[in-house]
Amino acid sequence: MAKDLEGKVFLVTGATEGIGKAAALEFARRGATLVLVGRSKEKSERVVSELAAASGNDRIELLLGDLSRLADVRAVADAFRAKHDRLDVLVNNAGAYFKECRLSDDGIEMTFALNHVAYFLLTTRLLDLLQKTPGARVVSTSSGGHRVGKVDLATIAKRDGRAGMRAYSDSKLANVLFTRELARRLAGSGATANCYHPGLVHTGFGRGFLGKSGPVTKWLAEHAGRLLARSPEKGAETLVWLATSPEAATFNGEYFYDRKVASVSKLAQDDALARGLWELSEQLVA
Repeated sequence: MAKDLEGKVFLVTGATEGIGKAAALEFARRGATLVLVGRSKEKSERVVSELAAASGNDRIELLLGDLSRLADVRAVADAFRAKHDRLDVLVNNAGAYFKECRLSDDGIEMTFALNHVAYFLLTTRLLDLLQKTPGARVVSTSSGGHRVGKVDLATIAKRDGRAGMRAYSDSKLANVLFTRELARRLAGSGATANCYHPGLVHTGFGRGFLGKSGPVTKWLAEHAGRLLARSPEKGAETLVWLATSPEAATFNGEYFYDRKVASVSKLAQDDALARGLWELSEQLVA
């Protein structure tokens, strides 16, 4: 396999399982210097060892942090900066589904904190490195669920006691709006920002949607997932393409599905809402 990514530095969140892990393996096989972000020390170290063994690449580093906590996001960004003076690709892929509404340590609704605010803070904390690295890219994982999402700037950070699919869809719309505004701010720098929908993927992520479902429901969902859902490798194809292909470098501020620009909801095209979300995010992380 061609080592076409040698000399490039990739920072990947959500890389310890699912599509993030599948993409990280592809980047490692192609020679990139990988910096992975994980929450569990034991699990993350095991994944680093697995990726190194499978790829033959020993340039795989680990940064530990709970990305729902602003202090941890800042620490991850600062630790990266302390060792690297370039950032070719930032993959914002960490995320979760929370059935019950609860607040993060910083008082932000947990779904929004992890699925959007972490993307925002990590990216903006490293923005100068991205802007000075030729051809740098930011790739963020969104979802087709953004189509039913809404972003009420007055309530999204706290919500009204309900989380679940509503909060998840809202956070995925936030990913598209964030990408849109980030791309506008990156214009002329040579760096780009795009997001994508991985499709229905059979990973551990989906278990969160089942919550406290009974054993029969979980068994049916597990077997249906194996039959109907994509493999993590298939789900990661668009991520890898956006991060590495020459063709993808020509796009900025777009939303992709299966390596093609896809339509987005009307709200996802609202530039004023995108700017408002950026300003709210700045206030939340200040």
